[in-house]
Amino acid sequence: MTLRPTPPDGLIDGTRHLYAVRVYYEDTDLSQVAYHANYLRWFERARSDLLRRLDIDQRAAVESGEGAYAVADLSIRYLRPARLDDDIVIETQCTQLRAASCRMHQRALRGDELLAEADLRVGFVAPDGRPRRQPRAWQEAFKSLLSSEEEPQ
Repeated sequence: MTLRPTPPDGLIDGTRHLYAVRVYYEDTDLSQVAYHANYLRWFERARSDLLRRLDIDQRAAVESGEGAYAVADLSIRYLRPARLDDDIVIETQCTQLRAASCRMHQRALRGDELLAEADLRVGFVAPDGRPRRQPRAWQEAFKSLLSSEEEPQ
């Protein structure tokens, strides 16, 4: 039997999804500081793997013509630099759930130190790009992650 590593998918801790990344040489500039756009990539990977943890099959939804998630708006704040070989945890929380969208808050942490944070809204869109209700099962999966007392609409 050949041993093979399994893809990372993080873990769910209460209402938070935690996803580990490491800062590699390719992520940095000449000063060995992580390039700012890499935070967006790390946040995207964490959200994608969160969906996998929730048994949300994005690929099947796209292939069947049902739709896909798209980032509708995003704001990011950089506080401290990540550096070559740092171990970073991306924390994702769902802060609001609507019929066709979800608001999330993401943080990049080195230990207890906050490096960057982002607030974003992802919308579920039909293949023609128009907003569409998320599948009911997906809404139910997101409910388990709501970090506020707000009820989905």
